Amino acid sequence: MDSFEFNKLAAAILIALLTVKGADLISRHLIHPEMLKEPAYKVEGVSITAQAGEASPEKKGPLPIEPLLAAASVEKGAEIFKKCTSCHTIDKGGPNRVGPNLYGIVGAEKGKGRDYSFSPAMASKGGAWTFDDLNTYLYSPREFVPGTKMAFVGVKDDKDRAALIAYLRMQSDAPTPLPTTPPPQEAK
Repeated sequence: MDSFEFNKLAAAILIALLTVKGADLISRHLIHPEMLKEPAYKVEGVSITAQAGEASPEKKGPLPIEPLLAAASVEKGAEIFKKCTSCHTIDKGGPNRVGPNLYGIVGAEKGKGRDYSFSPAMASKGGAWTFDDLNTYLYSPREFVPGTKMAFVGVKDDKDRAALIAYLRMQSDAPTPLPTTPPPQEAK
């Protein structure tokens, strides 16, 4: 095959691709489908949770941590923490990595000390790391501290997050006492 034949073949493929893409763009402007409000055919045992264009029915945030901490497994938290070891250490006096050493983090000041250069967003957060703050932060770090350097997406499972917090709590010279939850009120 000489170069002229190759050029004709390449031009034919290019023209075909441009024609298909052009037809796709034109059809998107000409046709505006209307989505059904409910399925036209319902299958038993299958529920439709979200239609196209609707928000998913997922929860909007973490569950309260206090009731979950009471039943949380420190051993399971140690297993979950293994995901964090690529960026953090937990040993007393351990080095910082991409993230700070987390020994004694429960009750410590946010964005301060630890010989670590925190992001301006974390440094300006202020306050101490409470169980609730850790719960919210570990659920979605970027929502709790917009502008944080932490690229982790979060721990979405409530029981896993509680186990991780229970493990972090125990990594201290004097672990912070667990919060006491009031007993549920009886309906009168």
